[in-house]
Amino acid sequence: MLSPADIVTLPFDDWVNAFVRGWLVPNFRPFFRAAQVPITSVLGWLEAAFLAVPMLVTTALFALAAWKTAGRGMAIFTILGFAFVDMIGLWDDTMTTLAMILTAVFFCAVIGIPAGILAARSNLAWRIMRPVLDVMQTIPSFVYLVPIVMLFGVGMTPGIIATIVFALPPIVRLTNLGIRNVRADLIEAAEAFGSTGWQMLWDLQLPLAMRTIMAGLNQTLMMALSMVVIAALIGGGGLGLVVNTGLGRMDVGGATAGGVGIVVLAIVLDRITQGLAERSGVRGASLRQTLAGFFRPRATAPALEAEKAG
Repeated sequence: MLSPADIVTLPFDDWVNAFVRGWLVPNFRPFFRAAQVPITSVLGWLEAAFLAVPMLVTTALFALAAWKTAGRGMAIFTILGFAFVDMIGLWDDTMTTLAMILTAVFFCAVIGIPAGILAARSNLAWRIMRPVLDVMQTIPSFVYLVPIVMLFGVGMTPGIIATIVFALPPIVRLTNLGIRNVRADLIEAAEAFGSTGWQMLWDLQLPLAMRTIMAGLNQTLMMALSMVVIAALIGGGGLGLVVNTGLGRMDVGGATAGGVGIVVLAIVLDRITQGLAERSGVRGASLRQTLAGFFRPRATAPALEAEKAG
């Protein structure tokens, strides 16, 4: 039997190459150069700050954050884990990786939260965004590196751009989900009391959806951590470079040391952000109870007398 390929063969790869190399890169090179400027600035500032602060001070700050958000055990793990990373000589690489992760997460939040709000408030926008997010989440992470290198070159900033694209979908999806799951009766009550759209968003929907949004931020952070390691293949530094260098030289010990540093950093960041999400959930539940009590219809005098008589 004949297959479609026996009848016609599409030069899809040639089309893509012609589009990217022949039209996109020459015409939009200034835009791609300009897009790197804010990312490079934030990354440079964070990396310089983390490398300038003494190791003991950074460890104490992270241990305090872990204690406040995840408990005493996590604070002890943070101290021991960071001390171990420093003793195996990977402290500077860990701080570089941390700066790359926070830069990527910052821009993911700046882009993703407004996009999620727009998707929650407009069904048309969500129908447009959903297939785009599906493509962003299903394409293998290594595939991102090819167009990123062609459009932005190599280095830490292109690696962060690839990380932003890879880690963006969770925060968009969960911001949309959190806002859409706000109880309809609370929204109707806010509308009945004359709340504007912005008042309802800032004073009602975002506080009640904050736990879900923080869960999306946590997932974005974990995906950013995994992509930052892969981005070392196009010039990204930090622990990803340590792992890739160890693999290239068949240095099992060096690659393992870099992997251990990544695991320690991932656990600490994951537990801190999960603790923040839980705290946001508690505040959201308290606000929900307050609003429910405020908007509950007041009992009439005959009803109160009947309740007392009963």
